[in-house]
Amino acid sequence: MRVCALGSGSSGNCFFISDNNKAILIDAGLSCKETFRRLNLINQNPIEIKAIFITHEHSDHVRGADVIARNLNIPIFATKKTADNSNLCNNKNLIKIIKNNETIKVGKMSIEAFSKSHSASDPVSYSILSKKRVSIITDLGHTCQNTIDKISKSDLLFIESNYDEGMLENGPYPYYLKKWISGNDGHLSNTQTGLCVLEHGKSRLKNVVLSHLSKFNNHPEIALKTFKDLIKERKDLNPSVHISLRDEPSKIFSL
Repeated sequence: MRVCALGSGSSGNCFFISDNNKAILIDAGLSCKETFRRLNLINQNPIEIKAIFITHEHSDHVRGADVIARNLNIPIFATKKTADNSNLCNNKNLIKIIKNNETIKVGKMSIEAFSKSHSASDPVSYSILSKKRVSIITDLGHTCQNTIDKISKSDLLFIESNYDEGMLENGPYPYYLKKWISGNDGHLSNTQTGLCVLEHGKSRLKNVVLSHLSKFNNHPEIALKTFKDLIKERKDLNPSVHISLRDEPSKIFSL
């Protein structure tokens, strides 16, 4: 598999996964034009994309889904409540309803949906299995058993590291928004992410990509330092640690 975060953050989330010339997108929060531009930057042809998988209905995850799906004539997979609460596609025949614990096959890839905690109608994350497993887990308020299970089985992990506690507390957001972000249906902090991987990551985990960093309540250097300082307690856990940004694609990971 070849995996890349085309963008990750409140301005748009989109992950590209390819295996044997068949590819999928996890979320489509960038415009079609911008998605195709970023695919060109990593030398990937959009025509390889066979499906879009949506995590939840927030605009930074669905913004480009309609135009991309109709442009490529590909299905959009989402839970029923997610589809009912968003205008995923004007061509309703392209919308495919899945359960929040269902597995869909695309080529040799098995795309496993699993529920999580976030303030959306029926949010899911996805874990993709071919010869190796990559899990893409963002937009969650706490690490429930579903996320712990996928983290423990992953070879490559994109995981939310949304905010630094001090920056959020002293930052410009109103109190109600700070309370939601740090609550059980909001987002994971740098510390929560590091502790979760420290406790549940296995030695097979070779790469961790800290994702969905807040523009105002985090900084890449702070996220990296917090995570690395926490996981160094485990001598058997030594992944390469990276950051995915909102304005440019990440490196391409090959599994």
